[in-house]
Amino acid sequence: MTEEKWGQLRTRLLKTVGQNNFTTWIEPLEFNSVDDGVAVFHVPTNFMGNYVSQNFADLILHEFSLSGEPVQRLAFRVAANSPARPVRQVEQPAEPFAEMQETGNTGASTGMSLSDKAAAAAPMDTLQAAPLDPRFTFDNFVVGKPNELAHAAARRVAEGGPVTFNPLVLYGGVGLGKTHLMHAIAWEITVQNPSLNVLYLSAEQFMYRFVQALRERKMMDFKHLFRSVDVLMVDDVQFIAGKDSTQEEFFHTFNALVDQNKQIIISADRAPGEIKDLEDRVKSRLQCGLVVDLHPTDYELRLGILQTKVQLQQQTYPDLEIADGVLEFLAHRISTNVRVLEGALTRLFAFASLVGREIDMDLTQDCLADVLRASERKITVEEIQRKVSEYYNIRMSDIIGPKRLRSYARPRQVAMYLCKKLTSRSLPEIGRRFGGRDHTTVMHGVRRIEELKSTDGQIAEDVEMLRRSLES
Repeated sequence: MTEEKWGQLRTRLLKTVGQNNFTTWIEPLEFNSVDDGVAVFHVPTNFMGNYVSQNFADLILHEFSLSGEPVQRLAFRVAANSPARPVRQVEQPAEPFAEMQETGNTGASTGMSLSDKAAAAAPMDTLQAAPLDPRFTFDNFVVGKPNELAHAAARRVAEGGPVTFNPLVLYGGVGLGKTHLMHAIAWEITVQNPSLNVLYLSAEQFMYRFVQALRERKMMDFKHLFRSVDVLMVDDVQFIAGKDSTQEEFFHTFNALVDQNKQIIISADRAPGEIKDLEDRVKSRLQCGLVVDLHPTDYELRLGILQTKVQLQQQTYPDLEIADGVLEFLAHRISTNVRVLEGALTRLFAFASLVGREIDMDLTQDCLADVLRASERKITVEEIQRKVSEYYNIRMSDIIGPKRLRSYARPRQVAMYLCKKLTSRSLPEIGRRFGGRDHTTVMHGVRRIEELKSTDGQIAEDVEMLRRSLES
């Protein structure tokens, strides 16, 4: 096959995969040769070869077939001065996978998607990593107080060098940036040290590979493969809770990699100690490194995220302007999930482009009416009073009553502060709910807690814990 033919094939690939995918994944491929049915490409990094083989290999093989080239397999090699070593060889789909496609089986009976089954059907002598999102890099991660520690820890691990804390565990609720940081670490490591064998996959994929090895009696192959990686990254580790055999194998894999001083990075939706049905020995191992919580976003961080995303949106819609106050409104109203926030902004730009209107408050409220309704705060003053009294182990009547003892006054001020921040009630209304107190008393309590949050770590932690409990 000549370079000219490869150029023609690339043109067809561009039309199929789109400009962004083509620029990121196809354009860097350097065609080398076709030998005995194997098309050889040079790639800049191991990761790129692995990603192309997972996501575009079938398409490339199909285009070779249309061109009349007898290519059955692709081989990706890292371009270097020394003899290039193979990254991965990809053959045409085996019969079991072809049968699944023909019958239209989506894996619903086993809970596995077609892509999951394809991954599980991969040979046991290769590891199929989950694809990384090109958007999820450190450059695109907006840092604020709720996530600054997690970001700093992720940066430290991604820089390589001596393993200082192992494992790194990132945990937090939905849409707070765990997956973004995991992908960013993997991207950065492959750039800093392309020779490292980085494996990123979900806990679900780990389980599927384990089950496959048991079924095919290839446990030794499984153990060798997972113990040969330099960096193991497992997303959503809570998935293996309650699955005893998978937990046992994960435990042994964990120990083997730590003994070899290999880096392990884990994410979960809650702290390891709070994951129900996770074995104590696994919890203990996960807690022996650095465990970092990604806190719910605050207003300033949400606004920063929106401002960053607007710049990206305006690359697609350069003629659209966004009116003053719209971003502040969205940052205030959509407070629990960054993904919902980003999705709302994407919808807003698309809608404004279609109808040819400026993005102002009227259009925002029309376009996002359902999202705004779902995001409305439903927390009541009574609920806050009850939560605070339970947290401080005092009676609710003491929070509302006239007693001025410090053990009652400080929780009362915390409750007033939370009522001001989490409800739409006015200061006089809040005062009436606290035993008929004047609005100036409520104002003083709110200001006092704001002052203490910056000087008293315990008060800051109490307020954050209560806020998270109320918003969950």
